[in-house]
Amino acid sequence: MDYLDRLARFVEEVRLDRLTEDAVAAARLVLLDTIGAIAAGSAQPENRRLAEAMRGRGSRPAASLIGHGGRVDPLLATFANATAGVALEVDEGSRLGGGHPAIHVIPAALAVAEDTGADGRRLLEAIIAGYEVCSRLGGATTPRPNVHSHGTWGTIGTAVAVAKLAGLDASGVRSVINLSASMSPANTWTPALEGVTVRNAYPGRSGLEGILAVDLHRAGFTGLPDAPSDVYGTILADRFEPERALDGLGGPLRIQQNYFKLYACCRYNHFALDALLPLVKAGEIRADDVDRVVVTTIPFGPRMGSAEPESMLGAKFSIPYAVGAALVLGRADVSAFLPPALGDARIRDLASRVEVVPDPDMSPRRADHPAARVEVRLKGGRVLTGVTRVVRGDFEDPVPTAEVVEKFVSLASPPLGDDHAREVVKVVDRAETLTDLRELTALLAPRG
Repeated sequence: MDYLDRLARFVEEVRLDRLTEDAVAAARLVLLDTIGAIAAGSAQPENRRLAEAMRGRGSRPAASLIGHGGRVDPLLATFANATAGVALEVDEGSRLGGGHPAIHVIPAALAVAEDTGADGRRLLEAIIAGYEVCSRLGGATTPRPNVHSHGTWGTIGTAVAVAKLAGLDASGVRSVINLSASMSPANTWTPALEGVTVRNAYPGRSGLEGILAVDLHRAGFTGLPDAPSDVYGTILADRFEPERALDGLGGPLRIQQNYFKLYACCRYNHFALDALLPLVKAGEIRADDVDRVVVTTIPFGPRMGSAEPESMLGAKFSIPYAVGAALVLGRADVSAFLPPALGDARIRDLASRVEVVPDPDMSPRRADHPAARVEVRLKGGRVLTGVTRVVRGDFEDPVPTAEVVEKFVSLASPPLGDDHAREVVKVVDRAETLTDLRELTALLAPRG
């Protein structure tokens, strides 16, 4: 039995009644967090226009456009909802997998489950299965330097979740993994670093492709016997190591080993922010007293070294801007990357005095070694230092569930209304008892 057979067998055997309550609770919390990211991102002007364009296609009304109201074909809902879910950079992720499984799994799982009348148990099982497989394949992949993980192995996560909802056996799941791997989009980091929002369509596009992979399987299309090794091993990655996809299989689920984002920016900023913000909040640093800042971090860090981002998305992928905003505002929430903060001369001035230095021993996937060291040099000559190993919100430094819930409420209340947002929390908390998912999706339209 090779690695794909074992992953496919795992998918077939996922049942809530075989899982611990901790595992089910983790899946519910990831579902809630992802809905919050989608709802908040739906308010961006381009996402409002995208949702309207999807409605204008005249498709059958089967799946909800989160944050907008109305239903469209699951393909179109997945595309719009997944695209919105990364707009504000608040969606959760997997340090072990090196990417963001939930935003590649949940939009399609929710859309297809709503369309097919699946209950809450089947939805959670599909989410767990898709998350596990794509996180594991991501962990087995060492991408080429300019390959962005959004939309690559996430296509497989979508396809696995939809296959689980369809009740495919292990043989069918393996077929779907191989078909979807060969449909994985090739995406680069360049749009994100340049701050252009086509990058947000990466998970939308891969979600759409993942659904279509199941359609191809049903239609009798065939795939390679080991498509992940072909696609990731020869095109998208420097290395693909299939055996690593099985590390720890049968232990804690990957959805239990995730991280929740507590800052509204690229994860690679969080290492520096977690080292810096405790010093700021303790009153040890005042922005006016800062002479310069040196951030030593992962080798990718200097690529995020632009001190003059031209857009919200560009600011979210700028270590100097994030550091400057944290020093001036004392936070790195959604508002720190929007006007008026985006044009704040104090933030821009401090950003120009931030140096980003790479350390080849630092890695975003390690927990046994620092991921960032921040040295703040004050005008009087004093130097303050902060170090981050594991970012707060990671499964190895978790935050209380209540904090993740309040994050959701803060994100979802503006588009949905506070009452709706808090009702969503209650419904997701009993997701496995839902016999009709429209009890949940009916709450995901904007307040009247």
